[in-house]
Amino acid sequence: MLEHVAGRVPVIVTTSHYSSAVCIERSVRAQSMGASMLMVMPPYHGATFRVPESLIYEFYAHLSDAVNVPIMIQDAPAAGTVMSAAFLARMARELEQVSYFKIETAGAAAKLRELIALDGDAIEGTWDGEEAITLVADLNAGATGSMTGGGYSDGIRQIIEAHRNGDTDTAFALYQRWLPLINHENRQTGLLAAKALMKEGGVITCDAPRHPLPAMHPVTRAELIDIARRLDPLVLRCGK
Repeated sequence: MLEHVAGRVPVIVTTSHYSSAVCIERSVRAQSMGASMLMVMPPYHGATFRVPESLIYEFYAHLSDAVNVPIMIQDAPAAGTVMSAAFLARMARELEQVSYFKIETAGAAAKLRELIALDGDAIEGTWDGEEAITLVADLNAGATGSMTGGGYSDGIRQIIEAHRNGDTDTAFALYQRWLPLINHENRQTGLLAAKALMKEGGVITCDAPRHPLPAMHPVTRAELIDIARRLDPLVLRCGK
């Protein structure tokens, strides 16, 4: 993808790994190929392999020393690693490349608000995630963007831009309009939604998941496409 984009637009690359060495290797390679930012979860493995806060700090410190592009810390439930707002703010202050945060935990708005209050000057960007299921609350808390599944970023953009321009009524109305699709992705299809939408729009030819992730149920897929067609996102038109 980085070769295809060839610097025309910024690309954020996920380079997460439990091993500091592997994460750094991935990150340096991504940077050399043109990545504009790296998104990295704290080290974890399976359901129980976690490391203490001091080693999480060292993990991100070693990574920060190895690259010269911004690092976004992905604070997501999948890692099962609790990182307080105070700890995240400390890393933003002390680690040169750590300046973005994607907050996807329960109560994201409260955590975003606390993080910004603790050290907003050291933070370039506070983003929400989780398919934007709590987008309006997170924007109200100070989120400056959202990183979703990518299937209908044109719809998410409308909400963010209206909010950024101070038109909260329009932002709320747009959020209500797109919420059925956001909710279906968040609760029914998960990360397969973007591929299904891209195939439907002729962007890609195959939407099969990587094994052993199970394929989306045909009925669930049909419901996804039906909801999307009512909204006319760019993804359903741009490859045709």
